[in-house]
Amino acid sequence: METDTTGSWALPEEYVMLRDTVRRFMGRDVRAAEEKVPHDAVSLPPEVLADLRKKARDMGVWCAQSPAQYGGAGLNLLGQCVVAEEAAKCRMGLYFPAAGALGQDPPKVIFRGTPLQIEKYGVGAITRGANTFVAISEAGGGSDPGRSIATRAELVGDRYVVNGSKLWISGVDKAEWGVLYARTGEGGQRAGITAFIIDPKRAGMSLRKIGLMRSYQPFEIHFENYEIPVEDRLGEEGEGFAIAEEWLVHARVPYAAASIGVAQASLDLAMEWAKQRKTFGSLLADKQAIQWMLVDSEMDLRASRLLTYQAAWNGDMGKDIKTDASLAKVFATEAAGRVVDRCMQIFGAMGMTHELPLERWYRELRIRRVGEGPSEVQRMVIARDMLSGRSKGQ
Repeated sequence: METDTTGSWALPEEYVMLRDTVRRFMGRDVRAAEEKVPHDAVSLPPEVLADLRKKARDMGVWCAQSPAQYGGAGLNLLGQCVVAEEAAKCRMGLYFPAAGALGQDPPKVIFRGTPLQIEKYGVGAITRGANTFVAISEAGGGSDPGRSIATRAELVGDRYVVNGSKLWISGVDKAEWGVLYARTGEGGQRAGITAFIIDPKRAGMSLRKIGLMRSYQPFEIHFENYEIPVEDRLGEEGEGFAIAEEWLVHARVPYAAASIGVAQASLDLAMEWAKQRKTFGSLLADKQAIQWMLVDSEMDLRASRLLTYQAAWNGDMGKDIKTDASLAKVFATEAAGRVVDRCMQIFGAMGMTHELPLERWYRELRIRRVGEGPSEVQRMVIARDMLSGRSKGQ
């Protein structure tokens, strides 16, 4: 059985139930809680967050991407998109799923580790709701990490000694552990990259906060003779980028879905305002200029949702979704920016204030055109597949 949810995408019934569950949770609990914290807050009070997280666990949406056997929700890519879209519909939604209430999934590559690594790091992070991070990007070429990684890990006895720097790393200041990608082989090839589990409290690692236009700030990490025990290597030497590729591609799909959620929430606000606000003797909703902004936003949202959910569906069918994920990511993030911009215009000066979440979403959406691979890089991926004949729009 299928139920039409938005006029642009028909979800199977179980996903409609999942969507409605998260939607109720957002409206009843999360948004009410974040109304009590400052506009640019990046966290909720611990006692409030603990209560929300318990409810998320009880609902079965805790750590959506993590396998159920290890304590996560174990949702497939389509389910992740449904949750991501709804969970983004709060002021902190883009970079804190449901303001942190749904938990942070540990890096998916941890589940490719040894049973001991999975139990110690993966299961532990899910159980405690611990923060984790991924350190892959560098100043010399964040958009092509496989070939541009210069940070080196040299095996000395039973330890790897790391020297180098990583850039744009989020969450490292409060993390229990993270995954580092460093070069162990020669040259600039992807085959020379190895993944490691690292402890941010260990000597030889320092942080520098980087000011950014969003509320949530990333860091530069500097490694100087930082030591990693051999048992904390993930996989074999040279396998790091190979085990990261699926994560890098699949992550773009719920990333796109979250952008859609923010844009939809913005449009909903603007629609209500347009039906209430009178100027020059008539409602905004009666003015053609406003109607066209609303219509253009609806078209952007429907196209974004179709591309994103199709990518998720194909991924769950086991298909190669490199092109699908790039299409979804570039279109949804750019379209969401257009939608929020129009909605701010409809609200006028009020749209720029802290009275509404629009200006915060606007800042964060601008960053999403760069995060998870810039729009230009996504277009390169799509063009390459189009010109090679691999992508035929099916």
